[in-house]
Amino acid sequence: MRTDNPSGTPRNAPDSTRRTMLKAAGLTALLGATGLSTARAADRRAAAATYDVIVIGAGFAGVTAARELFRNGRKPLILEAQNRIGGRTYTHDFVGEKVELGGAFFDATHPHAWKEIQHYKLQLTSDPGPEVAYFPAEQGFRAYAPVDGFGHLASLVTPVFDGSRDYLPTPRNPFAREDLLRPVDKLRLIDRINALNYSPVDRKWVTGNLGGLSGNSTRGSLTQMAQWWALSDWDFQKFSGGQSSRLVHGTAAFLKAMLDDSGSQLRLNSPVTAIADDGRSVRVTTKGGTVYQAPEVVIAVPVNVWNTITFTPGLPQVYRGLAAATVAVPKAKKLFLHIRSSKGLFYAAGAEGEPGLSDVAPVHKLADGHLAFGFSLDPSLDVNNAAQVQQSLRRWVPDAEVLAVKGHDWGSDPYARGGWTYKQPGQLTGPLRTVQNPVGRLAFAGSDIATGWSGWVDGAIESGLRAAGQILVR
Repeated sequence: MRTDNPSGTPRNAPDSTRRTMLKAAGLTALLGATGLSTARAADRRAAAATYDVIVIGAGFAGVTAARELFRNGRKPLILEAQNRIGGRTYTHDFVGEKVELGGAFFDATHPHAWKEIQHYKLQLTSDPGPEVAYFPAEQGFRAYAPVDGFGHLASLVTPVFDGSRDYLPTPRNPFAREDLLRPVDKLRLIDRINALNYSPVDRKWVTGNLGGLSGNSTRGSLTQMAQWWALSDWDFQKFSGGQSSRLVHGTAAFLKAMLDDSGSQLRLNSPVTAIADDGRSVRVTTKGGTVYQAPEVVIAVPVNVWNTITFTPGLPQVYRGLAAATVAVPKAKKLFLHIRSSKGLFYAAGAEGEPGLSDVAPVHKLADGHLAFGFSLDPSLDVNNAAQVQQSLRRWVPDAEVLAVKGHDWGSDPYARGGWTYKQPGQLTGPLRTVQNPVGRLAFAGSDIATGWSGWVDGAIESGLRAAGQILVR
């Protein structure tokens, strides 16, 4: 959504009586209050303005926080760096379809997102499965009937999470058995895979599947994937089913429904470069030099971006250290493809570390060929170059033609600096709970720091609710 409207009159900070009432009220339930959302392009004038609360970032975490604050009497201003809403969700028009270049999938196991989808009466759809699946072989790749290929994959993936019922008995509260969790959190995903002594081919299947999700099995932690597994009821079908349902009108329509419910002013093209908290109020400065002021601020940008903002006083070391280490997969790319092939709807997965595409999955048939999406961690692959993408695709299906392609390089996006969340060893039991807490008048939100479904829209909504609550009880 992008609308340029005349400037409105800034809202003054709430008085002490109103603040006391809000503190007693806390977070309201999701009652469906409706307000007017106004999106405005960035104001380049360097003039101070005061608002009830400023939310930095118009993804699901930021918009959730803004909506909850509005329902409790605040009038938020949302500053968004991009020329669109969505953050690491990104609805795009491609070959006459609504496609998602970022987060896309929903499932009934996602409690916060599922509740919102029902509340806003959003339409979901599921796509047909593949007609053939390609997996690594001793030499190259082999075609399987999907029931056989995915059945074998399930038998290989399931043992990776043996013991997770013990160390993650209540996965939405992963710290219930921290005594058992903490030693496991030191492990990389590859450490667990190595311990299972798979054959060379089976190892390619497992690292290709789980390593792609983790951004690299030598980088990512075992516990991040194990928590997703546990949240899926320790079941491969549900684990895979987390990618089964998508929104007919896209995540942008979902987010716009929430934004229209937030009573917020929205300013696009407003990347924040500095935040100064003097203990009484917070001054926020954008790249264009405009200064805004509010009693509190919600910072709802990816953890990987925190260190691109100048904080005064500086953020505590644990926050800066987590941002420097990175949380989101740093080289993630996603793309959509219009493919023509004699193989029909095909799924294909490579071995971890291979150049080009990591995997490709079908969406549905088109009048000519079919629509598919894929991922890559290869820095050299241009996901908007049809010839490069086709060359990579043909290692699975030699007659595949890429008629059109559209991708996004999340690692090179300055306002994301990485794709989906995937924590590294020690980050779950180490800094996570600390960085969920406010610093002065600053509250933090984002899927990266969710307790439950981190890396998914559900986690973003969870963290937005938490940040709003922290502001309201001040």
